[in-house]
Amino acid sequence: MERMLKLKIYENDLIEKFILGSGKGGQKINKTSSCVYLKHTPTQLEIKCQQDRSRETNRFLARRMLCEKMEEIHSLEEKTEKQKKFEKLRKQKERRARRSQKIKELKKQSASPKKAHAKATEQMKNFHRNES
Repeated sequence: MERMLKLKIYENDLIEKFILGSGKGGQKINKTSSCVYLKHTPTQLEIKCQQDRSRETNRFLARRMLCEKMEEIHSLEEKTEKQKKFEKLRKQKERRARRSQKIKELKKQSASPKKAHAKATEQMKNFHRNES
């Protein structure tokens, strides 16, 4: 009951039906309505439980199964939030890497005219020395 309240599953949100059982268990299981069908109306989750021959045990087990499903859904939502944060960090790192790459390229470009100019002046000096 506490687990259901934590997950915000309330009894008045549940539709509970008892269905005739089927499968192994003999004539008794086929004649009694021990199979429990639960539907949580806000989320439209449906659970069908026929693990035991007892109706009360199946009611308990169906509610437990519903809680497990809800927890699974909540954990998936949390994972997606974690994935969103991870994705955001990854994009930031990519942007930073691109920025630093551009800065490096700009530095090379600004340095290369100086080098080219220095190289050209050196060649000119050598050329003039060789002529004289």
